[in-house]
Amino acid sequence: MNQRYSLHQITQAEACSFSQTAYSRFKFGDTAVAEQFGKELFAGFIAKYADFVLAQKEIVILPSPYYAIPTASDYLCHYFRTELNYFLFKHNRRSCVTAKIHRNQTYVQDYGNMSYEQRVNLIANDTYYIDRTFIEGKCCLLIDDIKITGSHEHTVNRILKQYDVQGDFFFLYYAELTNKDIDPKIENHFNYFAVKTVEDLISLMHSPRFAFNTRIIKYILLLPQDDCMKIHAAITSQQRRELFEWAISNNYHQIDEYRTNLLKFEQEHGIRI
Repeated sequence: MNQRYSLHQITQAEACSFSQTAYSRFKFGDTAVAEQFGKELFAGFIAKYADFVLAQKEIVILPSPYYAIPTASDYLCHYFRTELNYFLFKHNRRSCVTAKIHRNQTYVQDYGNMSYEQRVNLIANDTYYIDRTFIEGKCCLLIDDIKITGSHEHTVNRILKQYDVQGDFFFLYYAELTNKDIDPKIENHFNYFAVKTVEDLISLMHSPRFAFNTRIIKYILLLPQDDCMKIHAAITSQQRRELFEWAISNNYHQIDEYRTNLLKFEQEHGIRI
């Protein structure tokens, strides 16, 4: 059985019920906003579905699929899980458990500027793995930050069908585009609302609750070399090492489009790729 809940519904291109500045900062690594969004999403969900949650024997939480580098929604998921576990504790229920859909991403393009068909075609070549036996027959909460075209939900459903996984699947979103007359490219408007320049990015990376995620690492590695070097010079040596280590954990050193800039961060390690 599939169900869906979204905290915010996007019905107008000119206005939305959440902070676009906060959302943009969240997408580029501000975990303070991830905590705020996770708590808000939980509060909205539990106000409507408390009885449903309490009726479950075991709950599994799954963030959006990724390989090694966490996505922004993974941080949101973490704080949602914290709130959910406290709710379950207060009602003397078993804590939820976390699972993961492993994803080997094959592209460098930003799908936030694409149509539904383009997105589905783009991610069709990605490979996925899920531990079927771990989630079989359980209540699974699949958490993501935003639903624009539904391409990722379509992909997750395809994976579940491919692995013949049976259970209750609940898709939760912080926001959802419900007016299909709005161009899906609005996602890029949200993503880059507060991050329009290299200086914006550097300022965010200097914030106390910054953490690397897939989006910001890909963004930096795809920058023109001069802009990448501005960031390299402006951040700490620890951040440079973190970026490099996250990037190679995702095999970005094997992707030509990332390799040139990645080599600049590799110098912190005193080794050669």
